[in-house]
Amino acid sequence: MSNDELEGEQLPKRLALPIFASDALSSVAYATEAALVVLVTVSSASRGMIIPLSAAVAMLLTIVVLSYRQTIQEYPGGGGGYVVARDNLGDLSGLVAAASLLVDYVLTVAVSVVAGAVALASAAPSLASHAVAISLASVVLLLVANLRGLRESGMVFAIPTYVFVVSMVAMVGIGVVHGLIWGWPHAVVPSPTAVGGAATVSLFVLLRAFASGCSALTGVEAISNGVPAFRAPSARNAGQTLMIMGVIAVFLFMGVSILAWKIGAAPSDQMSVLSQVARTVYAPGSVMSAGFYVIQASTFAVLFLAANASFQGFPRLAALLARDGFAPRQFQNLGDRLVYSNGLAMLSLLACALIVGFNASIDGLIHLYLLGVFIAFTLSQTGMVVRTLRTRDRLTSRVVITRIALNGVGALLTGLVAVITVVTKFSEGAWMVTIAIPVLVAAFLGIRHHYRRVARALDHGYRPSRGVRPGLVVLLVPRIDDASVEGLNYVQSLVGSNFHPLHVSDTGETALARVWQSFGNDYAAGVPALETIRRKGSLHRTVISYVRSLPREDGEYVTVILPSVFHGNARGSRRSRRSALSLHDALMSEPWVAVTDIPVSANEVMAAEPAAARRVEVLVPISGISDASLRAIDYAMSLRGDMARAFYVDLDSDETMQLRQRWTKTHLPMELQILSSPYRELGGPLLREIRKRTANPETICMIVMPELIVSVWWQRFLHNHRADFLKRLLQLEPRVVVTSVPVLLDDALRAEGNRSPTS
Repeated sequence: MSNDELEGEQLPKRLALPIFASDALSSVAYATEAALVVLVTVSSASRGMIIPLSAAVAMLLTIVVLSYRQTIQEYPGGGGGYVVARDNLGDLSGLVAAASLLVDYVLTVAVSVVAGAVALASAAPSLASHAVAISLASVVLLLVANLRGLRESGMVFAIPTYVFVVSMVAMVGIGVVHGLIWGWPHAVVPSPTAVGGAATVSLFVLLRAFASGCSALTGVEAISNGVPAFRAPSARNAGQTLMIMGVIAVFLFMGVSILAWKIGAAPSDQMSVLSQVARTVYAPGSVMSAGFYVIQASTFAVLFLAANASFQGFPRLAALLARDGFAPRQFQNLGDRLVYSNGLAMLSLLACALIVGFNASIDGLIHLYLLGVFIAFTLSQTGMVVRTLRTRDRLTSRVVITRIALNGVGALLTGLVAVITVVTKFSEGAWMVTIAIPVLVAAFLGIRHHYRRVARALDHGYRPSRGVRPGLVVLLVPRIDDASVEGLNYVQSLVGSNFHPLHVSDTGETALARVWQSFGNDYAAGVPALETIRRKGSLHRTVISYVRSLPREDGEYVTVILPSVFHGNARGSRRSRRSALSLHDALMSEPWVAVTDIPVSANEVMAAEPAAARRVEVLVPISGISDASLRAIDYAMSLRGDMARAFYVDLDSDETMQLRQRWTKTHLPMELQILSSPYRELGGPLLREIRKRTANPETICMIVMPELIVSVWWQRFLHNHRADFLKRLLQLEPRVVVTSVPVLLDDALRAEGNRSPTS
């Protein structure tokens, strides 16, 4: 889907409601039970307390819905908790909200798929022992579907969500009418959980039950996050949709709570409270008995869709954090199907870990669920209070008072729920979230500090030279094979006969040198003699020692060309690849050494006497202007290519415009070409441009790739993911050679520290 096509994807209210409301409406499936578990475990006489507690939760839900309607009006571009809190309360509050939301997204997936597994087991009790497997399979299915580009399709969401709403409304209506006219039937509770005696319920227990029941509020913020997806006027339509969702959610939640109380439904190890209510209303053997299975199937479907909402929200928030420099940049990478695959994979991994760790227990997961949700609620609404005070000059007094009252009361109450959750559920699992959120915030701040320090280290005005001469070139020749032929073909095209062919021998014998000379004379005139050296220790140490011994000027590159053959069998391919990678990585840690990989498939048929290419085009893919990209440009200008050009893939129009302006002001000695990417993918546009050039069989494309070389393990998660992706993409592309031009991060940071000792 291209950028232009996205503009036609805005949703009418009838489709936006099921898309954005599935998470909030699905909470009805377990919110009443979450509160009942706390109450009846302590006292069998406390079941009646579910009604006043549900009423309090419904009142809070109403306040939060009204509060988020104000958020929609102020943030028509999407007012997620991170955006609102950071905009009005500062970076730290925004990051706390972001960490809370990320935790919430992970728990939404875990809770939703586990609750869905419980719904299936309620209809088919034999599945109860397979809850973990069903939950994990659901997560994997969601991951695969989203990686393949499952978009939030209106009809896909609308049918099960509307079936769920209609069947639930019918169940509540039929159940209440039956109870008022013919009396309330009694629910059958299979394998009930342990029930307490007739003791008085303490305030502490009531607060715990209230906090658990507040799970009915989860998902309320989804509409405010997705305002741009609504059809114009988007803010008004989103606000109306939010109100409709609130009315439905309050009605269903209160209806289920009333029915559960009246028919005596109770927590069970085999059947959920909602399933007991449905089984009682749609009694087996009655003409409406099929309604029970409709409820179970639609409940599973809407819970599945609620989990999928997190597969949309988590990657987007992670990408937003990455854009702002608070998360690893690879979370920004968007594929041709408009999915953030790294974010999806991370979400799935964390959700699966929780499912296994809690043995697919909905009661255990619910204790973790609420804290992150209500911290985000509190910060978002507090941010709205601050925003109202800042912009009060353009608002009437009545509007100011109304907004402050709604958002202020909402922030106070949701903050109170967050405190209650910490106090009452700390020992039951809330401590994990209490620790996870500040750890995530510290990680966000640490990542931004690192990126800023690296940016300073790589922005000290390195100037590419003009008219530089080619550096030294070393061609490693392990043996005479197709890869060596391809390497010789390439080096002849680049520097003629001005290079150093090198063979490392275990014994120091020179037999291969004689074969090389005979081969070279047959292949092309003027091929230098093969220099044979004896291995001393490992291969990479021997080669590095040789490179260091070459006489060269300061700042002059040595290019080491590494031909390698990839065998058809997996074992041979892994062995050759491992050896090539080991030598490549070792050389990349050497200053002023560029490494050119020439991989050749063993199945590829080589020409008997290949000739050197008549045209060499040098392409430098860049992601911005830094010392790393400028060094790559400097290196590219030193090559004897027929054409040298920098390429930038347009993934963001604003960033592209800034790059153009800076490129013009810097007066770089290389032409910049912007590659359009309507699908916001990185590899496709570059690959098409390269293949356009290599369509000429006499042309070789040399890709000069700037790379930042890190020495600390955790830094690998923060750098070079684009370079690694492009190298994998081009690995066996015909007539394409990739040269890595390294910049040692430690050296850059050390130099930056010497320049700015107080930074």
